[in-house]
Parts: sequence; structure tokens; C-alpha cells
Amino acid sequence: MEYIILDLEFNGTYSKHRHKFVNEIIEFGAVKCDEQLNIIEIFSELVKPQISKKLNSHVSALTHITIDELKKSNNSFSHVMSKFRKFLGDGVLMTWSNSDVLVLIENYKYFYGNDKLPFMKYYVNLQKYCERAIGYSDKARQLGLSACAEMLGITFEENSLHRAYNDAELTAACFKALYDKELLQQYIYTCDDDFYRRVNFKNYNICDLKNPNINRHEMYFNCEKCGRRALRRSKWRLKNRSFRANFRCLRCRRDFEGRITFKQCYDHVNVSKKTAEIERKDKKKRKSAEPKTTS
Repeated sequence: MEYIILDLEFNGTYSKHRHKFVNEIIEFGAVKCDEQLNIIEIFSELVKPQISKKLNSHVSALTHITIDELKKSNNSFSHVMSKFRKFLGDGVLMTWSNSDVLVLIENYKYFYGNDKLPFMKYYVNLQKYCERAIGYSDKARQLGLSACAEMLGITFEENSLHRAYNDAELTAACFKALYDKELLQQYIYTCDDDFYRRVNFKNYNICDLKNPNINRHEMYFNCEKCGRRALRRSKWRLKNRSFRANFRCLRCRRDFEGRITFKQCYDHVNVSKKTAEIERKDKKKRKSAEPKTTS
């Protein structure tokens, strides 16, 4: 089995023809790895924009790609797509997060009218795989590619990031460092109808306590100092898409606000918790009563 790790660079633009914003692909970069995860072939192609004649200034600054380079390549999306299909073959397509595969689907639909990629048989979200393999547990923030590389001690040039081939190569290095054959099987998706429902599902925060997908048994907090279960002292309230309530640790006499967020994903709910210290009123009074010193 061969693994094809793809990275895309794209330009956000408005399509007057379709009356909507489109993330138009301007660069493909990919590496093909054998079963020992050795890079055996590379793919790197610029794409001449067909929707917009200008590059977003942020994209230009980030990638250092110029509109002149893209025009000189004279590569249409369909031309590069045809070459990439052959490069992919029957291999497993992999990307860092699912954003690139969503952009690929978006462009394929725009130019071909098909919202599925008929040439893609298997897919892996390497961001999710690496998070699991490395033991990354921050549900509130996804693991970035450069952060993952730093955690693994993989060296890279900061100014080489945000070019498709370089990012694909760095992703391959992270994958190789964290390779676990059995674990990987859990992250390989067959690209059937269920896969497209999954990848197109947009996660959202649950903001109704009566939602049946909320597990009320998760709505507790332990004291961060002693580890004991804290006592809830107020009703739950919704603020900034998180449910909040005041808590007190009876042992430590510590007051804090507990904040819990429920994010609905395709087949599960992610729960993340944070706390914020509440300053007690008697402490505030003591501070205000202290005499001010003069120099």
C-alpha cells in the first residue's frame, strides 16, 4: 500500500459566475511513500487561477507566490488534476486536517460539477492520527503541523512553511515518526457516501442545555489544587457558547467559575472544560482597607 500526502495552497476569491466565495487552489504539493514510509516520488505543480486574476495579499505574503509565477505555469486546474489522479493511483490520500480535502472537493465541484472525488478510494486525516499517536489531549485547540514537528524534534526552516511541497514533506516526516500500523487502521476511511457526510459535516457548539446529546454527568468540576469534587453554587448560564456556573471547593475554600463547552461532531460530542478564579469579597475589602503608602 502506498501513502500519498497532499498539501494545497489556495486563494480566497469571489466567483461572479457562481455568486459565492471560492477557495481556488493555486498549488499542489504531494509526496508518495511506500510501506516503509520512504518517499519514492514527489508531485509539485502551480495552478493558474481561472476564477480570479489577483492574489489575496495575505496569501502572497504567506506563500511568497506571485501572480506572475502562476500565469507562467499556464497550468489549468483540470490539467493538474489529471496529473494528480495518476500520481495518486490506488494509494491512500492523506492531508493534515481535513481542510485541504474539503478545498479539493470544492474545486472539483466547481470545475467538474461533481461533489465527490471519484478517484479517491481511501483517506486519512493525519492531524487526528498524530494527535492520538502523540497523546495530544487539548480539545479546545487542534495540533498544528509545525507544533507537532517541534514536539517530535523534527527540524525545519520556518520560512519554508506554507509552500505545498514543503508542508507535505514535513507532514510525511511527522507521520513516519509516529507510525503505528494498528493505530493507523482506525483512521483509514473508505470514501463512500458516509465518508462524504462525515467530511462535510460542520461541527457546532451546543447552546441548549436541553439538547439530548449533552451528557449532564459531565457537568462537574474538581478542584485543581486538591482534586476533590467542587460544589456548584449557581445555576448554569450560557455565555460565549460555553455553559458557566460558580463553584467552591469546601476543603480549600477556593471559589472559581467553571466553563464547559459541548461541540457536536459528526458521530460524537467533544467536551472541554476551563476554570477561572473568583476573587472572594472579603479579600477585596481587605485590599481596599489597606492604607496607601506615600513616598
